[in-house]
Amino acid sequence: MARDAKLPARTVSLEGTANAARTALRKFRDPKKAAFFPKFFKAGPGEYAEGDRFLGISVPQTREVAKRFRDLPLPELKRLLHSPIHEERLLALIVLTDQYKRAVHDPRERERIFKFYCAQRRRVNNWDLVDVSAHLIVGAHLEGQDTALLDRLAKSRGLWDRRIAMLATFHGIRRGQYDDALRIAEALVHDEHDLIHKAVGWMLREIGKRDLLPLEAFLRRHARTMPRTMLRYAIEKFPEDQRQRYLRGEGF
Repeated sequence: MARDAKLPARTVSLEGTANAARTALRKFRDPKKAAFFPKFFKAGPGEYAEGDRFLGISVPQTREVAKRFRDLPLPELKRLLHSPIHEERLLALIVLTDQYKRAVHDPRERERIFKFYCAQRRRVNNWDLVDVSAHLIVGAHLEGQDTALLDRLAKSRGLWDRRIAMLATFHGIRRGQYDDALRIAEALVHDEHDLIHKAVGWMLREIGKRDLLPLEAFLRRHARTMPRTMLRYAIEKFPEDQRQRYLRGEGF
């Protein structure tokens, strides 16, 4: 099917099943992208997303399908989350985050969605799936509450749990609240996985875009020993001369 296929102009569908959503997604499948995506998302033998399968559908196209299926019930979303197809899991998470956002005046519904997400989080099993959902559900739900869950996730042996812990703090960062992000960054600063290095560095950079003081304090403690990728991400927006000093280990 041509990549420019268009869905009917409507925002809510009467279709309420995972199978209907799958059919809608497949109208956008692109064999060339499907062949490329396993390399991009590291789905080869021995890689972190080994065995993940792809239809070759872009995120904007997936979001377009999600508009039609924004009211899928949780059992149908669970079916999509348990699919081996990456884009089906992404679709489920886009719908779930939209449902959480729309339940702004329904705390019971938000609690139900949050618990569902936590129970299904092992199906949030690639970096883009974490990044599209963790801050919008976990981070948003924990605002003003005990955030010890983030500490537990940061200690998990599961790569995606640890990335969820770090990315969930983006919700607070956007609101000028940095304590959780800095605490989780401290817990993960010597993590062995490159995807955690990138996540921590990214969140540190987001803090620095809003307030340089806490970022610089963190760097004074850790710049000499933190993974190089994490450091590069964290200082990406610094003036070039200052960035080079950090990379040389000078002037802390």
